[in-house]
Amino acid sequence: MQLSIDLTGRDVLVTGSETAARQAVRRYEAAGARVFRLSVPEGAPGDGPLPERPFLIAAVDDGQPGWEPLLQRSRAAGILVAAEPAAGPAGQVTLVGGGPGTLDLLTVGAVTALRDADVVFYDRLAPYQELERLSSGRLVDVGKQPGHHKVTQCDIEKLMVEAALAGENVVRLKGGDPFVFGRGGEEVAACVAAGVPVNVISGVTSAISVPAAAGIPVTHREVSHMFTVVSGHAPLTEDEHTHLAGLGGTIVVLMGIGTLPQLAAGLRRAGMRADMPMAVVERGYRPGQRTTIAELGTIETAAAGCSNPAVLVIGEVVGVAMASRNHAAASADLNRLAASLIEA
Repeated sequence: MQLSIDLTGRDVLVTGSETAARQAVRRYEAAGARVFRLSVPEGAPGDGPLPERPFLIAAVDDGQPGWEPLLQRSRAAGILVAAEPAAGPAGQVTLVGGGPGTLDLLTVGAVTALRDADVVFYDRLAPYQELERLSSGRLVDVGKQPGHHKVTQCDIEKLMVEAALAGENVVRLKGGDPFVFGRGGEEVAACVAAGVPVNVISGVTSAISVPAAAGIPVTHREVSHMFTVVSGHAPLTEDEHTHLAGLGGTIVVLMGIGTLPQLAAGLRRAGMRADMPMAVVERGYRPGQRTTIAELGTIETAAAGCSNPAVLVIGEVVGVAMASRNHAAASADLNRLAASLIEA
């Protein structure tokens, strides 16, 4: 059971050490409460004035003994007591994979890291629309768009490192998985070079999840027993086209709209048949999700109006998805026909 309480203008006493309680203080201030601090059970001179009777006591688990008598007296007096986790470690960076952009595919680890962050540097492909609800830390948009990087990769790394060295718990929130064309390796290297502790929370990669959103499995028994993930940011070489065409299985291309004509032509030159099924899945899991299905020989014309973010899928698994979709549609038609005959 989850309850919501309007804390606007109410007195909230946050207990716990300053370091452990810093994020709880921010969360309650963001909720509109008048927040007071108590850092040790008997009170400290630096804590300032305390409310005579707070509406709620937020008890931060700071690991220090001696808080329980105060909390017991508060409960006996009818004052609400809420347990709060201690803030995350200061002076570190966590790279977080945000998945394909929907909250449903955020991991538990990602949600916890966002809750504990002092500052979040996020991309446009991450689920940023709900960040204010997930994190009370500072939110900094460092997202890139094709052809327009308002914050360069070098500057992003500099911002992360500077914030961590200043004692903040930093989250770098990226779409998909940080280590799948996400430049996560570069960001880890920048942290290591600066002596900043860094860890990685993997995310659900769009290479698998976005095709799934369109009903396309990247592998299917007796159809495809492998899949290859390719970056579509730059055109492939002739050798790469040849290797891809000769591997078999499924080819998944991320952010490949800009290089789609070169890819399709290169694969055909490398011997892939022109009637190979192909799909373009735009805006997976987002409003306006759209799937365009054609053959390798006609995809350039069919996808003329498509735009990034998009995932390209090339292979027989696209045909499997089409067959399943047609079967489902035919079953629905038969059900409707049977219902009409019964009514008649």
